[in-house]
Amino acid sequence: FKCDWSSDVCSSDLASELFELNGKSAVVIGGGGHLCSSISFGLASAGANVVVADLRFEKAQKVVEKISELTHSSLLATEVDASDRNSLEKLLEFSKSNWNSIDILVNGAGINSPLPFMEISENDWNQVFDSQLVATFLGCQIFGKHMLENGEGSIINISSASADPALSKAFAYSAAKAGIRNLTQNLGREWATAGVRVNAIRPGFFPTEWNRKNFITPEREKAIINHTPMNRFGTPNELIGAAIFLASNASSFVTGSELIVDGGFSAMTI
Repeated sequence: FKCDWSSDVCSSDLASELFELNGKSAVVIGGGGHLCSSISFGLASAGANVVVADLRFEKAQKVVEKISELTHSSLLATEVDASDRNSLEKLLEFSKSNWNSIDILVNGAGINSPLPFMEISENDWNQVFDSQLVATFLGCQIFGKHMLENGEGSIINISSASADPALSKAFAYSAAKAGIRNLTQNLGREWATAGVRVNAIRPGFFPTEWNRKNFITPEREKAIINHTPMNRFGTPNELIGAAIFLASNASSFVTGSELIVDGGFSAMTI
């Protein structure tokens, strides 16, 4: 996509040309989850064909059924273990068998743990890292190879406000998200001239029921809100614009970046 606004090269439909995803194919790993189900909807609404992949097939299927009621894009649901190389390779082959090439990957799988630091076992630690950092590494490697062979693609990782500085009560999660942030920068640099862009969305606080049960006490909620200039939590649909931007031609000169969507949380001191 090339455009010189001072000439007559630009279409009057410039916004559509920048942000539409018609003809593109996307895979959303963790697409049955709280945030990535909305991202799946956003990509489909912009015209992309979407594979919604989740550890639990029934979650992915419910998302596909709901999105299908609202968009005209082609959608597929499938099961994947994002921490298992063989499972991800099968996901790539499944996706290619339907749409030949994959243009967009969202690495959105992952779990958290609320355990106090001295109570975290190696198994607990490894489970969080496997679902977050290892899964992102594998997704980038397996789908990245496919995109490099095609000479184009956009990978969107999911970072977190806890990546830097660390979030209390989320030791393994914070460390894993910091790794995802670093990996995103590394690959953005590594593949910058190869047509494959790698970026991350950095959400602030978008609490699930699990978060509210395990992390967000009334005191902690007050602290989070007081530290967020917009004075509220985010809602999953507020990540859609960021995802479409990073997936589309609108971000053609953006790679190795972390797009912050946190209501001002990371800009706050006193």
